[in-house]
Amino acid sequence: MKILGIETSCDETAAAVVEDGKKVISNVVASSSEMHAKTGGVIPENAARQQIKSIIPVINESLEGLDKNDIDAIAVTVGPGLIGSLLIGVETAKTLAHLWNKPIVPVNHLVAHIYANWINSTPEFPALVLVVSGGHTDLVMMKNHGNFKWIGGTRDDAAGEAFDKCARLLSLLYPGGPSISSAAEKFNFENPKLEKKLFPRPLINDDNFDWSFSGLKTAVLRTVQNTKDIEQRVPEIAAEVQEAIVDSLVYKCQKAIDKFKPKSFLLSGGVAANSRLREKFMHEVFAKNEKTGLHVPEAKLCTDNAAAIAACAYYNDKPVSWKKITANPELTIVS
Repeated sequence: MKILGIETSCDETAAAVVEDGKKVISNVVASSSEMHAKTGGVIPENAARQQIKSIIPVINESLEGLDKNDIDAIAVTVGPGLIGSLLIGVETAKTLAHLWNKPIVPVNHLVAHIYANWINSTPEFPALVLVVSGGHTDLVMMKNHGNFKWIGGTRDDAAGEAFDKCARLLSLLYPGGPSISSAAEKFNFENPKLEKKLFPRPLINDDNFDWSFSGLKTAVLRTVQNTKDIEQRVPEIAAEVQEAIVDSLVYKCQKAIDKFKPKSFLLSGGVAANSRLREKFMHEVFAKNEKTGLHVPEAKLCTDNAAAIAACAYYNDKPVSWKKITANPELTIVS
């Protein structure tokens, strides 16, 4: 079964064709990150305008060597996300479904992040899942396909949002996650044994599975304001920021793994591409854990892409009439 996936939840314009939920035939992403870097973040109207220009060329490129008769269904992100951006993908997918007479499957963007793990592996249930991105940080138990129970999440800023805001305070380029990671990598290479405890790990000792990252932003702001040679210390502070965020995520997930004893642990979302986060899970959490399997997508499948949308639709094949498809920017992971 070949599914055409379409993803336009934020600033990316993406289309992909995936066969049977695993074989990626094409995966095309048009990024407007360079445009948003000039303004220090995504301006929704600008993102949507760029997606109007990109959507048809991206879909055409994803269908290269194929035609509509090769496609069995269409999957599209309906939320959460920016309403203007969502509408570009939703209305395009509805039009194609009507013209081609194809079933259409609405997809929750957050759930799709999880299904990037099915492209390169086959996780066992029950699975504990961390979805960590620019707008969301959620920990859920997945009992089966489409069966989720929310365990915990951020009370304020998402981890990816914290990366972006702290990067802005350090005058690093948007998106903040890769910029901080790059600066931190250089500092860590030069100072491999330095313990990083400059910033707080909020809620780390609380008896729950929640996070809070707004206080970290405040702590970074105060450090920047009180540091005279800030330009020289940017790599050091970037490393401290990254370690604080990664420590918080890993500690609470380790705690949840110990309590729920899942067969699989799935890392997903844009922040899952962070090399330090992946390293800590691999070497500090799962190096001696033989009962829970660790699953981490390829880095290019962690960020927004349409291959994950198509894979999600395959495993949650619930088509609806194109007339009933609507964009919903307020969707949650358990909606």
